[in-house]
Amino acid sequence: MTTNYQRRTKDEMARRIAQDIHDGAYVNLGIGMPTLVANHLPAGVEVVLHSENGILGMGAAPPEGQEDYDLINAGKQPVTLLPGGAFFHHADSFAMMRGGHLDICVLGAFQVSATGDLANWSTGEPGAIPAVGGAMDLAVGARQTWVMMDLLTKKGESKLVRQCSYPLTGLACVKRIYTDLATLACTSAGLQWIDGVPGLSREALEGIVGLPIAAAAKEGF
Repeated sequence: MTTNYQRRTKDEMARRIAQDIHDGAYVNLGIGMPTLVANHLPAGVEVVLHSENGILGMGAAPPEGQEDYDLINAGKQPVTLLPGGAFFHHADSFAMMRGGHLDICVLGAFQVSATGDLANWSTGEPGAIPAVGGAMDLAVGARQTWVMMDLLTKKGESKLVRQCSYPLTGLACVKRIYTDLATLACTSAGLQWIDGVPGLSREALEGIVGLPIAAAAKEGF
């Protein structure tokens, strides 16, 4: 099938998410692709980044050759610390996550349902190693849960589904989905269009995911 659109790169997806984070927000970036968001936060906007292993005030990734492996995020990647940043006990970090002190968390996902159910810790495959980490705490503890993921699996199957078939992380917790083809909102009525890559219509995306997608809200999303 011929397409007239180009997928967003991982950095373009991260930049798209960064532009939606409000000034003054406390944000957790999950392991994997979401960590790239730290590199694209706009100048002049104060965003306090949290890592579940006990950091507040993370900056962008360090330049090559200047990594300090005593200063890492939850994915064991070297990070920088901004002025005023701090580290603390893991238990205190989870208290922040569970206590509603984070405005936004950005997580990866294996599947997201149209109404915002999240499956991101196991595919349920025999022999798979469970890796739930703090995902459940973040999904229900943050005021908003956003997902960053490629829209399709390596087999070409949609990760947006009517109902998740993988073990669930949280129910109706995802508010927005940022993918390589489009940005969508999850509502109680199903998926809602926010934006897409040039050349991709809402109707075409419906055909790709096999689910109805409502038009964008007139005011905000």
